[in-house]
Amino acid sequence: MSTLHSYTTTVTWTGNSGTGTSGYRSYGRAHEVSAEGRPAIAGSSDPAFRGDPARWNPEQLLLASVSQCHMLWYLHFCAVEGVVVTSYQDRAEGTMAETASGGHFTGAVLRPRIEVARAEMVEQAIALHERAHRACFIANSVNFPVRHEPEVSVGA
Repeated sequence: MSTLHSYTTTVTWTGNSGTGTSGYRSYGRAHEVSAEGRPAIAGSSDPAFRGDPARWNPEQLLLASVSQCHMLWYLHFCAVEGVVVTSYQDRAEGTMAETASGGHFTGAVLRPRIEVARAEMVEQAIALHERAHRACFIANSVNFPVRHEPEVSVGA
């Protein structure tokens, strides 16, 4: 049985400097991403495309979504399997190719650094990344490869 979930977000352009999109250089790429009951995320385009480097861009948000989804599934499977995670940090990296018609992501690498409670948990902690990868809604929805290179250590 399949269950459908629905999500709603609002993207509001805030970059009108008075003349709208009268020219490519005449408007800002600033916008806000929001959803009911949540703080707004300040967005822009990548600085390579005239965006504000102090704001999140869609490419970063896509990569963050893949990383978050993997982490949440991973922590779930660890809890279910008795692997006690005491620390988790992922420094994900994605690559995008610009083409004449636009562009596309060519891949993402998740590099989670995990601490577990005991040495005998390390092997299973590494193995559970594959299970999390297979379960991740976002990784299953993108058309580029997502790899993971976990490092697991034992906490002090």
